[in-house]
Amino acid sequence: MNSSIDDYHDLMSLFTNPPKRVVSLVPSLTESMFDLGFGEFVVGITDYCIHPANQLSECMRIGGPKTPRIQDILSLQPDLILANKEENTPESVHALQEAGIKVWLTFPTTVRQAVDCLWVMAGVFQSKMAALRLEILEHSLDWAIAAGSNHQQKTRYFCPIWQSETNNGIPWWMTFNRYTYMNDLLDILGGENIFSDRNRYDPAEAGINDYIEENEQHSDTRYPRVLSEEIIISNPDLILLPDEPYSFGKDHQEMFYEIFNHCTAAKQNKIILVYGSLLMWWGTRLARALEVLPALLN
Repeated sequence: MNSSIDDYHDLMSLFTNPPKRVVSLVPSLTESMFDLGFGEFVVGITDYCIHPANQLSECMRIGGPKTPRIQDILSLQPDLILANKEENTPESVHALQEAGIKVWLTFPTTVRQAVDCLWVMAGVFQSKMAALRLEILEHSLDWAIAAGSNHQQKTRYFCPIWQSETNNGIPWWMTFNRYTYMNDLLDILGGENIFSDRNRYDPAEAGINDYIEENEQHSDTRYPRVLSEEIIISNPDLILLPDEPYSFGKDHQEMFYEIFNHCTAAKQNKIILVYGSLLMWWGTRLARALEVLPALLN
């Protein structure tokens, strides 16, 4: 991926005029394009791009973020591809680069980096209206940071994003650590991730090898898998159950209340279902997240 445009200043310098045909391989960036007033330039989107629902009918669907149909993308003759290091595969990005298409490869791991991406987008498309909208978002973010810093004590939370079980039937949950956008967002709003310092695989951790396949190779250690005992010992004040990427619902909520009935979160009725997009869709959805999430952390 070394030839991708992952430096924001490089991206802005490549376009003296705004790109007219854009393919987005990132659902949060698809939404951001439309929210900032650039939807008319979006010609291709993934099957997982669902917002804004009433404005996507004219865009070609080109497959999933990790399984895009390269020939369909090429047929659209795009000026720019919006991609992400985490959501899209190196093979897809490389194939598009080899075809001579400009690929903007994003990878924000903090709220600040995510907002900076939106500013670059406003700059590339040379939009004063988008800049005004982002100024409002900046003010909202400043207010949220100030409000979060006033918390006398942070709310200790656990937020799973996937669940499964080992070969011998022991359940585990995947969560995230401090090197992620989700962690930074919730930290700003007054949350404290009980697994913020945990890497995905650490041989020094007791019991971790009991449920990890020995031949698995992972370069991204930001998503640890944890057992129920570890969650119980950490005793979170709050458990957030998002509806994506794993679709946690009411049945799971009831299960969590049963398994973690001795945790503070269960005792205080703070095992809460939440829209995953508010936690994970970096982009203009941040504005909605700043409105909804603080109340959950109080």
